[in-house]
Amino acid sequence: MSSGRLFRRSESRVPRTGGTPRRLSAGALAALLILSPAVGRAKSVSDGFDFQAPPSLAGTYLAGRFAGQSRDVSAAAVFFETALTLDPSNAVLAERTFQLLLADGRIPEADRLAQALVRRDRSHALARLALGIDALKKGRWDNARREFGQIQPRPLSDLTVAILTAWAEAGRGDTTGALRTIDRLGGLEWYSVFKNYHAGLIAERAGRQEEATRRLEAAFKADGGALRIVEAWVRHLARIGRVDEARKVLADFEAKVPDHPLMTALRQDLEAGRKPAPVVATPQAGASEFLYGIGSALGRDGGEDVAAMYLQLASWLDPSAELPIVSLASLQGQMKQYDKAIALLARIPDASRLRPLADIQVGRYYTLLQNYPEATKHLEAVIERTPKDLDAIVALGDVLRADKRFAEAAQIYTRAIDQIATPQKSDWSFFYYRGIALERTKQWPKAEKDFDKALDLMPDEPHVLNYLGYSWIDMGINLEKGLDLVKKAVDLKPDDGYIVDSLAWAYFKLGRYDDAVTELERAILLKPDDPVINDHLGDAYWKVGRKLEATFQWHHALDFKPEADDKAKIEQKLKDGLVDEASPTTPKSEAAAKPDVVAPAPASEGTAAPASAPSTAPAASTPAAPSTDAAPAPTVPAPATPTEPAAAPKPAETTPAPSAPATPAAPSEAVPAAPAPTETKPPADAAPAPVQPKVE
Repeated sequence: MSSGRLFRRSESRVPRTGGTPRRLSAGALAALLILSPAVGRAKSVSDGFDFQAPPSLAGTYLAGRFAGQSRDVSAAAVFFETALTLDPSNAVLAERTFQLLLADGRIPEADRLAQALVRRDRSHALARLALGIDALKKGRWDNARREFGQIQPRPLSDLTVAILTAWAEAGRGDTTGALRTIDRLGGLEWYSVFKNYHAGLIAERAGRQEEATRRLEAAFKADGGALRIVEAWVRHLARIGRVDEARKVLADFEAKVPDHPLMTALRQDLEAGRKPAPVVATPQAGASEFLYGIGSALGRDGGEDVAAMYLQLASWLDPSAELPIVSLASLQGQMKQYDKAIALLARIPDASRLRPLADIQVGRYYTLLQNYPEATKHLEAVIERTPKDLDAIVALGDVLRADKRFAEAAQIYTRAIDQIATPQKSDWSFFYYRGIALERTKQWPKAEKDFDKALDLMPDEPHVLNYLGYSWIDMGINLEKGLDLVKKAVDLKPDDGYIVDSLAWAYFKLGRYDDAVTELERAILLKPDDPVINDHLGDAYWKVGRKLEATFQWHHALDFKPEADDKAKIEQKLKDGLVDEASPTTPKSEAAAKPDVVAPAPASEGTAAPASAPSTAPAASTPAAPSTDAAPAPTVPAPATPTEPAAAPKPAETTPAPSAPATPAAPSEAVPAAPAPTETKPPADAAPAPVQPKVE
C-alpha cells in the first residue's frame, strides 16, 4: 500500500536549488560529499582561519533522496530537515521532512512542523493525525477529538479517525459516546474486526462486561487466528469467571502457534489461578494498540514508510508498549537496516516476556551483518539461560552454518531435533539444514536420509527438491529422478533465479548445453546481478561455440564482485578459455558465500558424497516459511562413470525467509486487515535472514 493511499499529500514542486547532517550512514555521507562538495571543513586559508562552507540546497536535497532510496530514514530525515532550513517556504520539503521525522520517531519535531502544515492546509490528514495523537498523549481529550475531526474521510483514514476518536471519548469518560462513534462507522467489511475489538476493549475498561463480552466474542469469531484478539478474549473470559473456556481457547491457539512467549505467560497465569489483566489499561494504550495493529498490517503489505509512522506513533503514545518496538525492529530488518533493528530491540526490558525472542532476533541480525562471533556469543547466552529454547538452538545452528562451521552446526541441529518427540510438517527445515551440514562434512548417506525426511514432512518444498535432485545428478546417480526433482523445484518457484540456475547447471552437467543456455538466459533475467549465474552463462555459451558472448558474461561476472576463489577461476577462463569439461565456480548465496568443497571419497553404501549441489539463494525476508511467500521431463542419457569437477556449484543453504510480524492480508490490496499471528514455527533462513517475531 503506497503512502499516497493514506495520508500523504501530493508534492507540487521540488527544491529550487541541503545543512550538514547530525547522524549519517556511510552511504548517505558519501552521497552528501559527492553531491554537495561544499559541505564539510575546508582547508585552512592563507590567514590561518578555518571556515565551515555553507551547505548546498540542491546537494542536501539529492543526498536526502539518496538516503531515502537506501532506506536510511534517519539520514534522510536529517538531510531534508537541513534542506528545509535553507528553503523554509518550500511545501514539498516541508511535507517530506514531516513524513520522515514521523517515520524516524522524532515526534516532537514532527509535531512542530505539523502546526505549520495545518496553517497551510486545515485538513492536512497526517498532520492532524499527529497533532491529535499528541493531544491524546497529554490527556487533552477534546483537543484530540477536534484534531481528528478535521481529517477528511477516505478508506482507512475513516477507520483511524473513528477508533482514535472513540478512545479520546473513552478518556473523557463517555463510554456510550465512544461506542456510538465506532458503531456509526460504515466502510469496508473488514472494518468490523477492528470495530468490535476496540469497542470490546473500551467497554471492558468501563466495567461494562456484558457489552465487552459481546464485542470481543464477535471479534474472536471473525478472526480467531489473530494473536491480540485471542489474547484479549482469553483474558476477558478468565476475568469474568469462564476460566475453563479461556483455557480451551488458549489451548486451541497454542496448537496452531506453539511457544509464543505472550501466550505461554498467559497460560502460566491461568494455571497458577491468577486473574490476568486486560490487554489495555488506559486510553493511550488503547489508541497505541490500534496504531500498532494498522502499522503491522501496512508493513506486511509493503508500505514500510507509512507503517513506520504508525508504529512510531504507537510507541510514542504508549512508551511501555513492547510490540510496536518489536515490529519496528522487524521493519528495519525488512529494509536491511540491521544495526537499527538491533538498537530497537535493545529497548525491550530484560524482565520482559519478549526478551528471549528479541535476543534471538538480535543474534540473527548480527549474522546478517556477518558478525558471526557476536551472533554466536549472543545466542549461546540465550541458550545458557533457557537450554531448551528450540528457536534459540536453531538460530545458533544457522549462525554456525553461515560461518561455515558445518560440523558444529550439525551437532546443534541434532540437539534441536532430539527435542522433537514427533516431527511435524513445520519441522522439515531442521532436517534440511542438518542434511546440508552433514553433506558439507562429507557424510552423504546421513545427509540423504535427512533430505528424505524433510521431503516426507514437506513433499513440495522446492529448496529440498533442488538440493537433493542436483546432488544426485552431480554424483551421476538417480539421474532421471534427480532431474525430475530439480524441474519440480523450478515449477514450484519459477521466479527463483537461483533454482532456475540449478536446473541449467544440471543440464550443463549432463552435456545438454543448449538446454543449459536456455535456462541460464532465463535465470539471468531473474537475477541479473549475480556473479555466479553470469559465470555459468559464460560457460554454457562457450560450450555452444558462442565464445565472444562467453567472454562478455565472464567480464560481467567480475563486475559483480565474485568470491576470491571464483574471481581467480574466471580470470583464468578469460585468459585460456574454458579448458576443463566442467569447471564452474562455486556460487554464493545473497547472504553467505559457500566454500569450495573437495570431492569426498565414496560412502560406505557405495554412494559417493556429492561434490556439488545447485545454486540457490535466500528468498526475500518478507515471505513466510513455508510460504505464508514445466516442461515434461526429457529422457536422460545414461552417463559414463561420473567425474567430479574441480569446483562444482554448491547450493546456498536456504529456505524462504519468514515474514514480518504477520497480519492477515486485507480483502483488497489497498487495505490491511486486523492483526493476526505469524505463521507457526518459521524455519531459520540459511544466510540467515531473521525469523520475524511472532508478536501480532
